[in-house]
Amino acid sequence: MDETLLMLPGPTNVAPRVLQAIAKNVVNHRSAIFGEIYTEVTKMMSELFKTQNKSYLLTGSGTAAMEASIANIVNKNDKILNVIGGKFGERLRDITLAYDGDAKELNVEWGTTVSPKQIKEALDEDENIKAITVVHNETSTGVAAPIEEIGKVVKDYNALYIVDTVSSLGGDHVDVDKYNIDICFTGSQKCLAAPPGMSAITLSEDAWKVIDSVNSNTYYLDMKKYKKFGAGTPPETPYTPSITLIYGIHEALKMIEEEGIDNRVLRHETAAEATINGAKALGLELFPKKEVSSATVTALKIPEGVSDSDLRGTMRNQYKVELAGGQDHLKGNIFRIGHMGNINYKQLAITFSALGMTLKKLGFDIDAGAGVSAVTKSYL
Repeated sequence: MDETLLMLPGPTNVAPRVLQAIAKNVVNHRSAIFGEIYTEVTKMMSELFKTQNKSYLLTGSGTAAMEASIANIVNKNDKILNVIGGKFGERLRDITLAYDGDAKELNVEWGTTVSPKQIKEALDEDENIKAITVVHNETSTGVAAPIEEIGKVVKDYNALYIVDTVSSLGGDHVDVDKYNIDICFTGSQKCLAAPPGMSAITLSEDAWKVIDSVNSNTYYLDMKKYKKFGAGTPPETPYTPSITLIYGIHEALKMIEEEGIDNRVLRHETAAEATINGAKALGLELFPKKEVSSATVTALKIPEGVSDSDLRGTMRNQYKVELAGGQDHLKGNIFRIGHMGNINYKQLAITFSALGMTLKKLGFDIDAGAGVSAVTKSYL
């Protein structure tokens, strides 16, 4: 068994009680027993999304829900405004194009975030925009977008507001109803701290009106079917779900309820602050500006004279701590420390102990324990 500590922006470390829940006997997915479980999990998901809207579970990673959010609302040549400041903004654009939508790009420099003013200007420029997609937490850059402020802008326009909270729900502030979000989705393996392979999506009444007017080109991700089967007796999914993963999500959501979402968000914010402080103590530079830096993943510049394989390879092979590298043009330029899910000071102390030793081994004249010390002070 690999005992490597995952300090990634997903998948994250899974608690033993969640793994134990997955080991329970499989039941008939068309039975009343499963209907009770499915009802409770989807209700708990809506509570976590902070919405009165129903939520639905999809057997597929966060990308499945991402695709469902576009596939069900787009007719050919419909204009979708895709905010792009990283890999996952690009993914929403690519899905728009895959379903023959007219993808209008609002590009921002990687490491920065879009402003509400830019959103307003784009919507004023074209009244035919049907929907806007925003990634709340862009894990490829370690940047969080101001989704509440953007929601205040979008509500005054005849466009659906679609928000990707795959790596933020359960770790940062998300309030679907308060933020005027029409379609919101997440994945199981990030802040929820469940195994990969499941996603959840919730949709507003306005979103359903649009969906009912669209001839969907998707079969497996047709949300009309999920709505129909979810309203049955007993509630079901249209196709065979991953029953065991739903057990796991159920237990993970119980853990979130026990901790309390406000406490959980505060824990993630504290971990982010500790990570930044630890990095600075070791002479490392933050990639985005601190004011837009994510609460769930921190992106740091790789020091000059060090390769990605030297840094992350040493961390993984010698100290059994797994960090994430950069993507696309940032590959080899940044590395990322995920601090989401069940992460606390213990995991960060291990991570910064290993990072300090790695940098020392690579020839940096530093106090190898400075990062751990800074992390410690952040929790005092």
